[in-house]
Amino acid sequence: MSRPKLFGTDGIRGIANTELTPELAFRLGEAVVKYLGDAKSSKFVIGRDTRRSGAMLQSALIAGITSAGGDVLLANMIPTPGIAFLTRRFRADGGIVISASHNPPEHNGLKVFSRDGFKLSDDLESLIEIYLNTHTSFMRPDGTGIGKVTTLEDATAHYVHHIVDAFEPGTLDGLKVALDCAHGASAVSSPKAFEMLGAKVSAINTDYNGDDINMNCGSTHLKKLQKFVRKGDFDLGIAHDGDADRTLAVDENGAIIDGDQIIAIVAKYMQENDLLLNNTVVSTVMANMGFEKAMDELGIQTVKTKVGDRFVLEQMQTMNANLGGEQSGHVILLDHNTTGDGLLVALMLAHIVAQSDETLSELAKVMTKYPQVMVNVQVRNKEHLVASARLAEAIDAAEEQLGDHGRVLVRASGTEALVRVMSEAATIEEAQEVVDELVEVVKEELN
Repeated sequence: MSRPKLFGTDGIRGIANTELTPELAFRLGEAVVKYLGDAKSSKFVIGRDTRRSGAMLQSALIAGITSAGGDVLLANMIPTPGIAFLTRRFRADGGIVISASHNPPEHNGLKVFSRDGFKLSDDLESLIEIYLNTHTSFMRPDGTGIGKVTTLEDATAHYVHHIVDAFEPGTLDGLKVALDCAHGASAVSSPKAFEMLGAKVSAINTDYNGDDINMNCGSTHLKKLQKFVRKGDFDLGIAHDGDADRTLAVDENGAIIDGDQIIAIVAKYMQENDLLLNNTVVSTVMANMGFEKAMDELGIQTVKTKVGDRFVLEQMQTMNANLGGEQSGHVILLDHNTTGDGLLVALMLAHIVAQSDETLSELAKVMTKYPQVMVNVQVRNKEHLVASARLAEAIDAAEEQLGDHGRVLVRASGTEALVRVMSEAATIEEAQEVVDELVEVVKEELN
């Protein structure tokens, strides 16, 4: 029987201490030295979010790296894009983030960056996975050959200054911004960066206890931020997920501005200011039909990939594009960082609002969203999705029903035991009807 694949669309994920164990973290530490490090010396930057299990997995990861002879630069609590930047900044051989991003507190994950700050290639992931699934090891050094650990006391400051330097000083002077930090890794970095650029900041969910990350807050639960913005007098609200590699927003009225809308606003701004490379934006198959139509009207080419910011990034590099992202709020501005960066994108959106004569709600009119319904279906066997003839027939029937005025998408989650069923249609009622029918087939076929 074959072993389950460890690497998903965003690193290795699982419930901490049962699926994602210290032993696995230790072995990953050995593996990155073996496959990413230099034969004579190597160093790796490590950071984590605020989860209770983070310190445990961090200790195991450090032990694995140092026992294999690699050095560790320890950044501790810092957003995921901060590790991508610091890996390049300190010319490390790689970077590892201990985070499950937007997932619940009991989950955790291990994301690995190469020395250039990019996600690993499929080939490298496969080599590491083979190593993790075997009992082989290599000769461990002793004495001075054992790696050492150095704490980067100013890790967050390095990252924040890098992002802030992408904008003119005072670019957000007087802008009133509400932030939801999701009890996560952006608790220090995001408020500090907005204040450095002149914004008046009110932040919520900046405290954390290890068990509250993403709980009814942040980019996956926007109601608290919406209520906070509506009660206050804000120009916009910004919500991160636990590791701050994504951003969603709410406008001055508390209405949600999703990743597609953010990308559309940024694309229009970059095009008008001759900043959009090759007049191209990369998105995914989850992008709303209204996004593609808006880009067409602006004369901007759109290229779609599979879901996952790693696939977006790969296509951006192929197309020599500098803007891409997902509806979920992973947005990549490749001129300034090598991965989805919630803080960078939040500051860019705020900058556009501050420099415009229009409010965020007016700017968001650049695209008209098609009504969309998505349901996450818990399943036992998501791997059987592509093999179900009955489900394929149901999808074909739904697509025929919607014609040119809608679409359906049924896909397995890359990080959870879920199948996502989505429909867009001319009306919300029709989209809901199509999704309800497909959900029943998914439940019956995959459970």
